This record gives sequence, structure tokens and C-alpha cells, in this order.
Amino acid sequence: MRLFLSITLNDELRGDLAAVVDELRRRASEGRFTLPENLHLTLAFLGECDQYQLDAAISAMNELHFEPFDLRIEGMGTFKQRGGDLWWAGVRKCDELMALQRDLARELRQQGFELEQRKYKPHITLGRQIHLPQHSQGGLIGVSAKQQVNSFELMQSERIGNRLTYTTLYTRRAME
Repeated sequence: MRLFLSITLNDELRGDLAAVVDELRRRASEGRFTLPENLHLTLAFLGECDQYQLDAAISAMNELHFEPFDLRIEGMGTFKQRGGDLWWAGVRKCDELMALQRDLARELRQQGFELEQRKYKPHITLGRQIHLPQHSQGGLIGVSAKQQVNSFELMQSERIGNRLTYTTLYTRRAME
């Protein structure tokens, strides 16, 4: 099973971001766009895992203790890639988010997971392999919104039908 850990977005924020995705889709000549129900903020990508690794991920999650915090989404950007750009919504600097991700990565490594070594850059992927003509990039609507983070999830990613589907396998709640 293919696993990742993420913060699930509330319905209001997901709706705002879905409008941005729709605008990108209208302007792009091609691309693969994130479905509204799949919009999320990744904390760590684990890849293909077995049952032992699933249990290890849950154990790592249970080691974390964090307080609720506000997550602010603002701005947009791209990661330039061959074959089309990855477009994303930005996340305002948030010490609590960075501490949660850092602590989670540490616990996952202690459980034997090999994670990406590059610096964590929080973002919400809006679409991949997007070809957007230069003249179409001006005036793109952006999002400026926030939500309180009270939990994060262990998610399974799988193709069902011809649709990418994410299923929550475990939730770790903040201390209240």
C-alpha cells in the first residue's frame, strides 16, 4: 500500500482551492489537476509500505504531542519541471507546522523509514504537468485563507477505477 502523512483541509479551504484549480484548468493547454477531495498538505511521503511499516508509522505518529495551531494558505507558485510545471498554493511561515513536520520526520526515521533529504517546503499541490501559456498567467486568482489544525492523518493512496483516491487509515489528534 502507498502511504503518506498529511493535514486534511477543511471544506471551506478545499472549496477555495478547488476554484483556483478550476481557473488553472480553464487557462492551461494541458495538465493533471488535483481533485477537490484530494487537496491536502503533505507532511511526509512514505511510498510503498507493508503491514509492519503501517504499524511503525502509527507508532511514530503516537509519539508526537502537539497543540492546535493555525495554518494560513496564501499565494501561488510553481516548481518548474520538464514535461510541465507543478502548480501549488503556498503556506505562510508557521513555526508550529515546521516543528510538527520535523518531529514527525525524526520519529519516522527512528522507525526505519528513509525520507527525502531535501528541506521541507510546505505547499498544496494544485496540479502537475501543467502547460500554461505565459500570457495566461496574469491575473490568476489566489487564495488567502486559514484553518485550525487539530490533527493529521496517515493516508493510503490508490487508483480505484481510473481515479486517484485517498483513504484515511489513522488520525493523530492534537492535545487540547
